[in-house]
Amino acid sequence: MIIEAKVRVLLLESIHRDAVTRLEAEGYHVESLPGALDENQLIERIAGVHLLGVRSKTRVTPRVLEAADSLVAIGAFCIGTDQVDLDAASASGVAVFNAPYSNTRSVVELALAEIIVLTRRLAEKNALMHNGVWDKCAEGAHEIRGRRLGIVGYGNIGTQLSVLAENLGMHVSFYDTADKLALSNAHRCASLEELLETSDFVTLHVDGRPGNAGFFGAEQFKRMRPGSLFLNLSRGIVVDHLALRDALVSGHLAGAAVDVFPAEPNGRGDEFVSELRGLDNVILTPHIGGSTEEAQSAIGQFVANKLAHYVLDGSTTLCVNPPVRPPLVTPPPAVVPAFAVRPR
Repeated sequence: MIIEAKVRVLLLESIHRDAVTRLEAEGYHVESLPGALDENQLIERIAGVHLLGVRSKTRVTPRVLEAADSLVAIGAFCIGTDQVDLDAASASGVAVFNAPYSNTRSVVELALAEIIVLTRRLAEKNALMHNGVWDKCAEGAHEIRGRRLGIVGYGNIGTQLSVLAENLGMHVSFYDTADKLALSNAHRCASLEELLETSDFVTLHVDGRPGNAGFFGAEQFKRMRPGSLFLNLSRGIVVDHLALRDALVSGHLAGAAVDVFPAEPNGRGDEFVSELRGLDNVILTPHIGGSTEEAQSAIGQFVANKLAHYVLDGSTTLCVNPPVRPPLVTPPPAVVPAFAVRPR
């Protein structure tokens, strides 16, 4: 049986208004919610939904997909797709799209900003000034020119960071488990240990696949150079935060900047709990690497376009999983698109 239906869209986690505008322009019915939903909450809402949009916090599990009686495609309005069970999505015939390039520049600029803030001790000086203390001295403050940046993960973000860091006069090393061609004068390290032992800064740009959980712990921090700086703008699960705290409190590391955490609050204003709170030499940001107006607008338009094209003509360009079966698409009316919903 084939049922003609107006496309229903559920967008979670404050996805940019440009995505809503783009999908509504196709005549779709769009519901947009500000926060993430847990598994049970999403199961309650997913029935009858054809297109689902999430960011990094909402988990799309096999149970969710089992309850999704009409789901055709999922849009991950971010870079990563580890929040979606891709195998289960493929088995259910649900295509998954993401935005692998749209926020690269924003993440890179934040990394560079944090490197400079840490190296010049700007956060510490700012706090003292607000407390009425004038502490004009050069002790512990350095230029980044001539210092070595070690990049772990040489993908879209890692490569762009590499090029911009060299333009600021830094030396760049990188390590990646895959064979990657070095850009400009970057040095490819034969091992992670080589990178850790030779870098003044170590910055992580790896994905959140299960095999990367706990990837960076006490042993890796011990191998880093005394007085070096650590950044993580990738995924919270890849770093042991207790080990990071120990390395900072002991003085082995001079500072750190962390934008992602193993457990993150669901929405703005929720309480944030971390072992790293209260450390003066740590910059903590609420997973805002890609949170610029420019990046979020680009992501919203990019993923919304992918979802709309998939509904209208079955295009799977840049689809991150191979659906078992393509959607059954019927020619849409002039204003309100319609497609065939398969009974499950």
